[in-house]
Amino acid sequence: MKESVVITGVAGLLGSRLADWILLNQPNYEVIGIDNLSGGFKDNIDGRVRFYAIDCASNDIQDIFETHNPKYVFHFAAYAAEGLSPFIRKYNYQNNLVATANIVNECIRIDVKRLVFTSSMAVYGNGTPPFDESHQPAPIDPYGIAKYACEMDIQVAGEQHNLDWCIIRPHNVYGIKQNIWDTYRNVLGIWMHQYLNDKPLSIFGDGSQKRAFSFIDDILEPLWNSATFESASRQIINLGSATEYSILEANEILKEVMGGGNTAFLEQRHEVNKAHPTWTKSLEILQFNDKTDLRTGLLTMWEWAQQQPNRERFVWSEYELEKGIYDFWKTSEKAKVDG
Repeated sequence: MKESVVITGVAGLLGSRLADWILLNQPNYEVIGIDNLSGGFKDNIDGRVRFYAIDCASNDIQDIFETHNPKYVFHFAAYAAEGLSPFIRKYNYQNNLVATANIVNECIRIDVKRLVFTSSMAVYGNGTPPFDESHQPAPIDPYGIAKYACEMDIQVAGEQHNLDWCIIRPHNVYGIKQNIWDTYRNVLGIWMHQYLNDKPLSIFGDGSQKRAFSFIDDILEPLWNSATFESASRQIINLGSATEYSILEANEILKEVMGGGNTAFLEQRHEVNKAHPTWTKSLEILQFNDKTDLRTGLLTMWEWAQQQPNRERFVWSEYELEKGIYDFWKTSEKAKVDG
C-alpha cells in the first residue's frame, strides 16, 4: 500500500513540479494535492494526483488529513507578492499566516513525520547579503512578516507538540509551469508575458536591485530530501542559486533569449535592494546542485511560455488600501502598463 504525501499549492510552480518529480521518482508514494486555484492552474496538475480544490484556511482540510494520513506534508501554498502586500494586508495574512496555522494544526493532529514549509528570502529584509540562515530576520513588508510569523509558529509547534519540521527559504524560483499571467509577482514571467503581448518590459527603479534566480528543476530533489533526510530535521535552509544578478542584467539576458524587447523604467517600489543568500547548508544537508545558469534556464522557460494559451491576466479589481499605492498599480492606471 502506498504512503501519502500532501502538497499544498499543488497547482503552482513548486507544487506542480514537485508532484511531477515524486510521481516519476518515488513510485511508492501517492500525491495528495490541495490548491484553491487563486494563483495556479488545474492543468498544471498531473492526473494521477488526488486533487482537492479548497483553500488551506478551510475546515475541509481536517477531513483530507484524516482520510489520507500523509507521512510528509509540503506546505507551498502562499500568495507571494511582496510589493503588493502592504495594500492587501488582510488577504496576505489570511492567505499566508492563517492558512499555515490550519496546516500546522492538522500536522500535529495526525502526527506527520515531517512538515516542510517554504518561507522566503523576504524574512531577511534589509540585511547584509549574502543572507545566511544565522542572520536575524527583519522583514520590511507584510508578506515577509507573515512568512517569519509562520516560521516562528512552526518552531513553537516543534517545541510544544514535537512536530518535526524543515523550513526552506527558496528565492526567485522560475521555470516551466510558472504563473506568467500574474501582474504582481514572478518578474521573469511578467517580462515574458509583456513581450508576448507587445508591451515594454517593466523595471521598478533603475534596475540595480540584486537577486539570485533559481531554476525549478535544480531544487526538486533537494525539496524531497528536506522531508526525508534525518539531517534536515528542524533546520532552516536557504535553497536556490547563490549567483546574483542585477534586475537590469537579468532583463538584458532575457531580451537576448527572446530575441527582442524594450525596457520601461517605472516608479521605484518599497523593496529590499540587494537580496542574495548563502548556500552552504543546502549543499551539505540537501545535496543541492546549482547546475543551471540563468540563460539556460530562461531558454527552457521561454520555449514553454511561447506554447501557452493567452490566459486572462490576473489583476486586482480593488485593493484593501490604495493610499500610497504606486502609479502603475492604481486602479485607473493598471491597464496602461500591462494591457
